Amino acid sequence: MNKIFEKGGKLWWLHSTADAFDTFLAVPGTVTSKGSHVRDAVDLKRIVIIALIAAIPAALFGMWNVGYQHSLAINGAGAGLDILANFWYGLLRVLPLYVVAYAVGLFIEFGTAQIRGEEVNEGFLMTGFLIPLIVPVDVPLWMLAIAVAFATIFGKEVFGGTGMNIWNPALLTRAFLFFSYPSCMSGSNCWIHIGKGEQVVDGFTGATPLALDGASAQYGTGVWDYIIGTVPGSVGETSVIAIALGAILLIWTGVASWKIMLSTVAGALCVGGLAQAFGATDIACWEQLILGGFAFGTVFMATDPVTSAQTECGKWIYGFLVGALCVTVRVFNPGYAEGMMLAILLGNTFAPLIDHIVVSTHISRKAKKLKTA
Repeated sequence: MNKIFEKGGKLWWLHSTADAFDTFLAVPGTVTSKGSHVRDAVDLKRIVIIALIAAIPAALFGMWNVGYQHSLAINGAGAGLDILANFWYGLLRVLPLYVVAYAVGLFIEFGTAQIRGEEVNEGFLMTGFLIPLIVPVDVPLWMLAIAVAFATIFGKEVFGGTGMNIWNPALLTRAFLFFSYPSCMSGSNCWIHIGKGEQVVDGFTGATPLALDGASAQYGTGVWDYIIGTVPGSVGETSVIAIALGAILLIWTGVASWKIMLSTVAGALCVGGLAQAFGATDIACWEQLILGGFAFGTVFMATDPVTSAQTECGKWIYGFLVGALCVTVRVFNPGYAEGMMLAILLGNTFAPLIDHIVVSTHISRKAKKLKTA
């Protein structure tokens, strides 16, 4: 890094910003001088990059699906088979969401790092990548900017920045949009981009699958359409297959916990099965796993290493709680068909308590064994 940005230099006050650009693609040159330290090639930058790569399949498919849903809405069934045209249309619609999310979020990240005199962490690179994938493609950009600013400041920076936040910032962005601008986050019009002057074909509905009766067909779609992802919904949440590819990479590299993923599925199946058995819902328990944002939330949101449970036993409890709460909200709250966002945020809230109980229980058991020994 240039000496003018080092301590005593003319632009020392821009040290954090200069360091962030200097180390964006390279490893910092600083080394430890004394004491024992763990030598490991895995750091925050590598974890963020792996997680980002894992989310790319969902993002790419989501862009194509935006174009496909647009073509289906304008031209009717049998249209939208031009893959490149659909992808290009979706890319142009989703790209502004990324520009706004990164511009607002990184501006706040860089600003707070300068004020604190700390290094700029890479955590928001992943957060900024996820935000456009969990919001409707037609969300107004100014609303997204306000939501990102709120989530970054009050959901992250006030707690001390990356690694200190209680709630997942990306989900907090969606929660802010949902409760502040509900008309832009629900209904039949916000999930599909319709240009000015374009006429929607008769009989077309843009409702998400969870807004329909069970998993009933929508203009000829079936269960496989939900698995493939050719249905309306948030940009990156529709394709279970694309999300599963990301899950494989995250589990294989150890970046995300398979225990949280598995227990989340178990919690959803358990509550979904009970709700179906008692006639509270017509949706089969296994269908809960492929509808809405369940798959995306399970893989990329619930497994956030900062806001999820840290203890091994706590991960099982935390994941089961998230899955159970998701289906509970879906079944018993008719005004809010999708429950994954609230379930994960509630899970984030209780994660420290879960870890505390697990650790305290372990310590008390050890103490009892020592007394009886």
